[in-house]
Amino acid sequence: MASHWAHPVGGRRSPVPLGVDFRGGTQVEVQFKQKPDLEKIRQATAAAGIQDASIVNYDVPSKNEVLISLPEQHVESSLDAGREQIYNALQAKFDDSVFDKKNGIRNVQVVGPTVGRQLEKQATLATLYSLLGMLIYLWFRFQLIYGVAAVIACFHDTLITVGAFALLDSFGIKGMEISLTVIAAILTLVGYSMNDTIVVFDRIRENLRLSRRESLPDVVNRSINQTLSRTVLTSGLTFLTVLSLFVYGGPVLRGFSFALVVGILIGTYSSIAIAAPMLVAYQEWRAGSGKTAALPAAKRSRV
Repeated sequence: MASHWAHPVGGRRSPVPLGVDFRGGTQVEVQFKQKPDLEKIRQATAAAGIQDASIVNYDVPSKNEVLISLPEQHVESSLDAGREQIYNALQAKFDDSVFDKKNGIRNVQVVGPTVGRQLEKQATLATLYSLLGMLIYLWFRFQLIYGVAAVIACFHDTLITVGAFALLDSFGIKGMEISLTVIAAILTLVGYSMNDTIVVFDRIRENLRLSRRESLPDVVNRSINQTLSRTVLTSGLTFLTVLSLFVYGGPVLRGFSFALVVGILIGTYSSIAIAAPMLVAYQEWRAGSGKTAALPAAKRSRV
């Protein structure tokens, strides 16, 4: 189970289930000639001295494939030994009518703890740099408060999406781990959520120009209502697409599609209920401090 895997740094446990890309270890795809018995596979690995192995069905059931994952090894030279242990354990337990001893091992992924730490650091930096870049863009395109509100909303989306993986892991649901493909999904969600937020912000700036005597809360509410149908239609269609990918995509794409499913729901919510209200909160805070509270309106377009 993923929750029993320690983090590759100093044996520290990770608060989220990490895939082999980040925690290090060995993953082996094994194909059987008939429907695999997971319990017998666990018995075979346990008899071979393999402890805390994760054994789950892989891909479509008709392929009779199983994914066996070993916890991370802190010694680089022991990684290849894990692959040999799995092969020898299956070879001793199953005969040729069940397991093809020559071609049964379909794919092997071995990641050392040093590489895992580097990938984890790079994935974290990639997410933070994307948020920083968008903050700078919105600072110049609108105003700093717009950028801060949008980045906080995107950070909220990222945190909730990663938290969903941790929640599933706490309930013992296997196969949902943070991998490089999940990081790619999270970066996609950052851009998707930011796009929704910018649409709302742009309408707020336009309405501020058209209704200078109207209060900011009323302008924000009206702007959200004006863009709501566009948001629901766009996000709804995208959600149905990634939901079908989650349902029919199989275990290979499950983590990627699950991140998109959760992220689109949370990203749509944050654009409406977090980013835009922060502008109102900012204005009220400045007004209470005796400072100028006006937000910049859009410039009149030139014909």
